[in-house]
Amino acid sequence: MIDEIPKQYNPKDVEDKWYKFWEENKLFSAKPSISKKPFCIVIPPPNVTGILHMGHALNNTIQDILIRYQRMKGFEALWMPGTDHAGIATQNVVEKSIAKENLKRQDLGRDKFIQRVWEWKEQYGSTIIHQLKKLGSSCDWQRLRFTMDKEYSQAVREVFVWLYEKGLIYRGSYIINWCPRCQTALSDEEAAHRTLQGNLYYLKYPFKDSKEFIVVATTRPETMLGDTAVAVNPKDKRYKKLIGKTLILPLVNRQIKIIADSMVDMKFGSGAVKVTPAHDPNDYALGKKHNLEFINVMHPDGRMNTLAGDYRDMDRFEAREVILEDLKEQGLLQKVEPHQLSAGHCYRCHTIVEPYLSEQWFVKMKPLAGPAIEAVKKGKIKFYPKRWTKVYLNWMENIQDWCISRQIWWGHRIPVYYCRKCNEPIVSKAKPASCLKCKGQDIYQDEDVLDTWFSSWLWPFATFKNQEDLKYFYPTSTLVTAPEIIFFWVARMIMASLEFMREIPFKDVYIHGTVRDIEGKKMSKSLGNIIDPLDIINEYGTDALRFSLISITAQGQDVYLSKERFEQGRNFANKLWNASRFILMNPDASVIKTDLCLLFKKDDLSLVNRWILSRFYSTLKSVEKNLEKYQFNEAANLVYGFFWHEFCDWYLELIKSNITDRHNQVVMYKILEKFLRVLHPFMPFITEEIWQKLPHEGSSIMLSSWPHIQEDIIDKKIENQMNEVCEIITTIRNMRSELDLTSGLNNLEVKISCVNKIKRAFIEALSPDIKNLCRLSRLSVKDEYRILKGEFVNVLKDMHIAIPLQGVIDIEKQIEKINLKVQKTEADLKSKQAMLANKNFLKNAPVEIVEKEREKLNSLKEELKKLKGVKNGLR
Repeated sequence: MIDEIPKQYNPKDVEDKWYKFWEENKLFSAKPSISKKPFCIVIPPPNVTGILHMGHALNNTIQDILIRYQRMKGFEALWMPGTDHAGIATQNVVEKSIAKENLKRQDLGRDKFIQRVWEWKEQYGSTIIHQLKKLGSSCDWQRLRFTMDKEYSQAVREVFVWLYEKGLIYRGSYIINWCPRCQTALSDEEAAHRTLQGNLYYLKYPFKDSKEFIVVATTRPETMLGDTAVAVNPKDKRYKKLIGKTLILPLVNRQIKIIADSMVDMKFGSGAVKVTPAHDPNDYALGKKHNLEFINVMHPDGRMNTLAGDYRDMDRFEAREVILEDLKEQGLLQKVEPHQLSAGHCYRCHTIVEPYLSEQWFVKMKPLAGPAIEAVKKGKIKFYPKRWTKVYLNWMENIQDWCISRQIWWGHRIPVYYCRKCNEPIVSKAKPASCLKCKGQDIYQDEDVLDTWFSSWLWPFATFKNQEDLKYFYPTSTLVTAPEIIFFWVARMIMASLEFMREIPFKDVYIHGTVRDIEGKKMSKSLGNIIDPLDIINEYGTDALRFSLISITAQGQDVYLSKERFEQGRNFANKLWNASRFILMNPDASVIKTDLCLLFKKDDLSLVNRWILSRFYSTLKSVEKNLEKYQFNEAANLVYGFFWHEFCDWYLELIKSNITDRHNQVVMYKILEKFLRVLHPFMPFITEEIWQKLPHEGSSIMLSSWPHIQEDIIDKKIENQMNEVCEIITTIRNMRSELDLTSGLNNLEVKISCVNKIKRAFIEALSPDIKNLCRLSRLSVKDEYRILKGEFVNVLKDMHIAIPLQGVIDIEKQIEKINLKVQKTEADLKSKQAMLANKNFLKNAPVEIVEKEREKLNSLKEELKKLKGVKNGLR
């Protein structure tokens, strides 16, 4: 017996049940197989501090679709899960936690603080994993990795030593991005620039032994305390005679020289710039070139240090205001102009970063970038959408050295040791027993840790614990990620894999868009526009969330979300449930079981059955094509359109009057069962629930095979002919509606005239179905049309469709009714046009209101056109 299916679908009764079943039966597990080809995705490891957001939901839904699809296609599909230790983010979270105990990490000391971080990780670090499971993610959870696992950490140390021994890792004092809040160095990618409204300050620097002065323009007057020169362009005629002269630096009274350099932009400000080599990357270059003194006037926390004189211990921005006030009092502040500037911000705490002279560890990137550039240029790695290829190559071809040291405690400690006796540095995977140079045994390790991304760039291969798995699953197949980490992660993984594995890490990179609110703003707590995916799951179900997200996500485009968007997925789930319930309540179970594998000859099937089978396999073919091209929304919308409109709205309605027919029952059932398999990667829970109620082989739909495309069943001719029949039915229904002919009126006659003999024969063959669906008493199909009085006529392509109205309605009264509607619609249209021509309305009304009024205007135009068409159609 086919199992009973409840009247209503409740996701809460289904989702946890089936996820538990999948996990307990290890259905997500993958292992090397001699009989299958591998398909592997490594998850972009979420931060261990992470909480599921819509970006995660989109990213992981896409990955799960690919994994479930390829698993059903017969591949040994592995989705490798894991989490990232997220150095700065995790340390910040734990520091906030211990602050509630009135403690700082320095109070605990390094070892005890790290112990507290591990304790926090054990207690809260799996939150994101549980949430990914709620999303339906079919990861092989037995393989769950963490970037600070023992084996993974060993790989990180090996890579550091490898690069150091090749001369690609070095230590030096350079201007780096420094976060005063987190008190650590940041890479360029971690200090994204934002445009700010600031000021350009014009300061007077007096000449030595003179009342004359030169004016310099700056956006950061607080750094003037570290100035060691003023620079002008050697081609600038205004300053040519002043080059080499000595100035007295205001407030500090330090003597500095005017130097000449072509780097100076003559059009910026006054054309003369202050040079602060310890606080600006361009000034650093000038300082090196002209052998200037480097004076750092700030503490690591952004306070001014002792070299700042009277301003010591002031916050940098507080010092700015006091310095400007002092300059003003001394008559040395000439003017202040509003000025837009670009400033780096910490990617974690969003503090404005400080260009800061500091000793750090770096990786030379150009030698690593070469092979990674070639791999993409030669097509070994492909980006989807293709436009990201150019973005990747542009960054790689202009790559800068990577600052990899961080001044925090949580993370992979740099594997460099020092001898206290002779200060000899020792780069080693493990702590050496003694100094190689002086044999001293007082050895200590570098205090810094590695940038989090230094471990993440090894992810595609360091996640595998044994050589057998690595050999089978590597290189991986596809990477699915967001655009903001192309440089942080994608590019670096390609470089690392080619350097350490001598192979590319993956073949395809799919870059999805950013999830935004309906107005296009990025979702954030501060804007209060976040839609929590867990709230959507609770209200609509996981399948509704997944399907809604995917169906509106065009390849590589940003996603614009409102809560109402998820109603589409919920409605589709309900439609699938109700249609499945209707189908399962009607068939004779014995017929289904007997004929499930029976292949009918095409000639045995009705035109309607041949049409729906052809449409199913045509849709299947298009779905596969779109999935292979990473066009997920196209695939989802094809699936949606076929089931809702063609299968439910047309096929089930067409066969409803003869549903007990053996052929109809088998075709109806076969399409439902195959459709569930096609839909499964998108909506795994509801498809499993319904599939389990059908006669089936195997323990789960996710282990069943993807339907095979039966090319011989695809018949485009029948598809086109049935499309025209559906258009005929729709036209007749619209004609009834336009004349307000009630649904209870069944004594209507329709006459169809068509000169095409083949089309006419097809219409005649389906005339019982047309009569039934249009509730007609009579339908005639002729080869020519004759104009007769008292008919309502509509032209559809090369056909005339006429409804004789004699004795059905009063035509004159109908025309009067239509005329009144035309008059009212024309008046409404005129009013709406006047509103949208009003400049004040367009200027003051919200954009969404104006847009809605324009939509109403277009609707009125369509309505007027329709009414006039009906009037003209009445004979």
